Amino acid sequence: MTLRFTLSNLVFTDTHAHLYLEEFDADRDQMMQRVEQAGVNNLFLPNIDSSSVEQLLSICSTWPHLCYPMMGLHPTSVRNNYAEELKLVRQYLSDKSLRFYGVGEIGIDLYWDKTFEKEQTSAFNLQLDLALEYRLPVAIHTRNSMKETLEIMEARNDRGLKGVFHCYSGDVAQAERVLMMGFYLGIGGVVTYKKSVLADVVAAIPLESLLLETDAPFLPPVPKRGQRNEPAYIPLIAKKIAEIKGVSLEEVAEVTTKNALNLFTNYELRVTS
Repeated sequence: MTLRFTLSNLVFTDTHAHLYLEEFDADRDQMMQRVEQAGVNNLFLPNIDSSSVEQLLSICSTWPHLCYPMMGLHPTSVRNNYAEELKLVRQYLSDKSLRFYGVGEIGIDLYWDKTFEKEQTSAFNLQLDLALEYRLPVAIHTRNSMKETLEIMEARNDRGLKGVFHCYSGDVAQAERVLMMGFYLGIGGVVTYKKSVLADVVAAIPLESLLLETDAPFLPPVPKRGQRNEPAYIPLIAKKIAEIKGVSLEEVAEVTTKNALNLFTNYELRVTS
């Protein structure tokens, strides 16, 4: 797999998209054409659980010049059998015939159900350990759990652990704590919503600490709200960030793509004009 390191002609990166879900089955080829036409040249795909791995890897094999997989167990998939699921995660990460660009999507979700909160916490810590072992960044899910997640991360104080707080939903003070740990904030379509406080966070945080993401097929930006989200809408998110920060769209594309590639590939990006 070869990532595109040039930023000429506005190269965008979507750091979080679930393109293997059934919402894309009817028109995935056409959707991927729109992605390339929009200049979104790098797509990072987090895993959900054992049921999604086969389709995830198939898509990354079909579009190797665009799609780059992560491996992990999503918190909403954590049940009593999470040890078996994590055994599979380790097996995939240790497979030298495969390359994964991160451990994700991992974290804690207390929105739908708190029944397995203890198990989610255990699975989260175990996957943070895997990230350190395999020297990979993490994509952290924090729905209704920002306080709990920050406490876990700060208590661990892991040297060398890096990653992104996906779909960032905290306030400015919490964002500053995230940055103190050397992590990025993932900014998606929510920043375009009228009642969202995410604009305040984006205004206060340096562009060098932000990543673009869609979380496709979820959380589409305005004016696509109510529709299925897809990576071709990344420029809409970038445009809103440019407006908030008073910079050009070109600068947002350049800096956020550089951030993403530095995080996921440890590559010092060369910018070409």
